[in-house]
Amino acid sequence: MGYFERALLAAVVIGAGAGFVGALVVLRRRTFFAQALTHATYPGAVAAAALGVSVPLGAAVASVAIVAVMAAIARVRRQGAQVAAGIVLTAGFAAGAILQAMIPGLPVRPESLLVGSILTVSDADIALAAVVLVASVAIVAAFGPRIAFSTFDPGGFRAAGFREWPVELLVLGLTAASVVSSLPAVGAILAIALIAAPAAAARAVVPTYRGVLLAAPVIGAAAGVIGVLVSRVAAVAAGPAIALAAAAFLLVALLGSQLRRLPSRRAPIPVETAEDARIA
Repeated sequence: MGYFERALLAAVVIGAGAGFVGALVVLRRRTFFAQALTHATYPGAVAAAALGVSVPLGAAVASVAIVAVMAAIARVRRQGAQVAAGIVLTAGFAAGAILQAMIPGLPVRPESLLVGSILTVSDADIALAAVVLVASVAIVAAFGPRIAFSTFDPGGFRAAGFREWPVELLVLGLTAASVVSSLPAVGAILAIALIAAPAAAARAVVPTYRGVLLAAPVIGAAAGVIGVLVSRVAAVAAGPAIALAAAAFLLVALLGSQLRRLPSRRAPIPVETAEDARIA
């Protein structure tokens, strides 16, 4: 398999996985959490590159620590989840920038860690993305009703005697896994576009929970393929092209949903007017 065919395969697998998990992120309104995770895994990626180990592995280790820190800060009284996400977002990315400055001889370009390099993905990167996709689908299939209950009726979920933090932690873990598997394709900065935009586009045109879960992976995979093709034709970086393709799907979906709500410009001809026209 050539590098371009491998990039297309990676775009499909990574885009589908990010879109599927992104559906949970968008429906539960946790996009800011996902953005914090994408930026805060940057120091783990830098450290892994400096040590000569797998970049997704370093990002995964960092994501475990990040999830723990976010969960701890969110449970502090008068702080909350938004504060935790904001702190992790800025502090994590700043730590990565400082670490990069302290290690000038990185074996990989820092830009590839920030915006990705899907043309250089390995078979291991694709396998990791496939595992994340299959695991995400299996987990949602197993706990789907409880996740949906917690998502759309959190008050009723708590009143029924369920604890919300296990579901929240599960979704946060899936988000972290999706971020890690997306890093080779779109990097630490642009991963949020591939996670959130396809799901938001699906939500704009599909009215049901299951429909969003089915449509978001398709849109994510399509955005990945289109981005790779555009990068080849226009000789631009694939990561930004994929992010722009995902954003374009969202804009088209939003425009389409707004156009459907507009009243028809062709008003029916009154009966009297039609009768007069025949008489004339």
